[in-house]
Amino acid sequence: MAEDRMVRLRSDSYGRRITGVICTRSRAWSRVFPVVSLVIRSRLGDFNHTIPTRVGMRSTLPIQGASAMKKHTKEKNHTQQKKERRQPAGLPIINPDAAGIDVGSEEHWVAVPGDRDEQPVRCFGCFTADLHEMARWLKACKVTTIAMEATGVYWITPFQVLESYGFEVKVVNARHVKNVPGRKTDVEDAQWIQRLHSCGLLAGSFRPDDNICVLRSYWRHRENMIQSASASIQHMQKALIQMNVHLHKVLSDITGVTGMRIIRSILEGERNPRTLASLSTSGVKTSRETIAKALEGDWRAEHLFVLAQALEWYEFSHRQIAACDTKIEEHLGSFQSKADPQDLPGKGNITPRKNQSHIDLRAELFRITGRDYTRIDGLDTLTVQTVVSEVGLDSSRFPTVKHFTSWLTLCPENRITGGRIKNSRTRKSANRAATAFRLAAQSLASSKTALGGFYRRLKARLGSPKAITATAHKLARIFYKLWTTGEIYEDKGAHYYEEQYKNRMLRSIKRKARDLGYDVFLQPVAGQVS
Repeated sequence: MAEDRMVRLRSDSYGRRITGVICTRSRAWSRVFPVVSLVIRSRLGDFNHTIPTRVGMRSTLPIQGASAMKKHTKEKNHTQQKKERRQPAGLPIINPDAAGIDVGSEEHWVAVPGDRDEQPVRCFGCFTADLHEMARWLKACKVTTIAMEATGVYWITPFQVLESYGFEVKVVNARHVKNVPGRKTDVEDAQWIQRLHSCGLLAGSFRPDDNICVLRSYWRHRENMIQSASASIQHMQKALIQMNVHLHKVLSDITGVTGMRIIRSILEGERNPRTLASLSTSGVKTSRETIAKALEGDWRAEHLFVLAQALEWYEFSHRQIAACDTKIEEHLGSFQSKADPQDLPGKGNITPRKNQSHIDLRAELFRITGRDYTRIDGLDTLTVQTVVSEVGLDSSRFPTVKHFTSWLTLCPENRITGGRIKNSRTRKSANRAATAFRLAAQSLASSKTALGGFYRRLKARLGSPKAITATAHKLARIFYKLWTTGEIYEDKGAHYYEEQYKNRMLRSIKRKARDLGYDVFLQPVAGQVS
């Protein structure tokens, strides 16, 4: 028993007339399986499509519906082909011989173009033999340039091995190679890096010459030793406080001459406060009576043991720093001389810093750079050494001063949306050269120089953090100018800077009055303006 019914539906939003044919078939022993066949007539043509009302239900199309479906499928395929032809071509290939490497701690995934090998993505181990095998495979694939994602320090050895084989190797920032949303695997990361590099969308991170890299490693190790010595000072001070010996409140530095005399005497067994206070030198401002009161403590064996260990650690760290200075001096001797150290002008009486180098570092820097960067206010020998070991000696790596300050992350990062600047803060970075410039800028707080006046004016208007960044940016620009031109920096003094600032303010007042239709004549008030 079968029954057909014609149901007329209203037109849809596209103006098409839809007629529904409801076909039902039932038997006494079976359930009813309704099947709806919709016949859609529109300007584009007619087709018949059967839609089951239950999942998994089978239905049979009428003959005319099947032919209409075939026609619709042909039209759909033709439309799809036209859309594919309209799609724009992919990005042009700039580096056809490019490879991408996803660096890891245990294995490295390498991707090459698909036509270079039957297996275009391969995995190599982290051992030296595996790295050489990777380089030979890349040579066999006729790869000339490689991009690798920097991960910790694991990229250093693959970089050096591949560079020794004659490849152009670029270490790219992980922020610049973020994959598209979806599944993330090592294979897809390597292919994505290779794809971006082949299209020329990746820029390599800055890496100085190999000779500078060696100097940088020595200098960074020296900084680590200084941090280790600083930690030992904290341990000594904590042990003294636990014994209620407040040496840090009567001395500005417990590792100075007086402080070290008192600590060593305590460890040798001396407990008399007056005897310990008598060890102070003439430069200590605190009276010996006050020092004696501060040295009355609770001498416990466990805290004395910690104090002895911390002192031994402190002395060991300084011996390591001296050994590191020796290696730095030996390595600086391998650099080509650009100036005679005898021509280095004096800089007057300079108070040495606590962790000053044991060698004549200022003369060595003048010899290899040909410039005396310590003439710039705020830059001492250690600061200049830090900057030189990070940026190198070749100024052509930074075409303009804007490139240099951008690499230092000392310039504002303007984020513009809709023609308006939404954010202009500097980028976060752990750049050691930028940190050195910031510390130098902070040291100008009480300096009677033009840069000191610049820092104080900005600090009063914007606060210390922004003033430090702006002054560090100014120091970096001065450093770059001396680096590229070889000029000599001459400070004109804070008075000259204040006069310039005053003249700018007066010109601004006159300009604003003129814009409002007034003519202003400014005359200094007697006894108030010098």
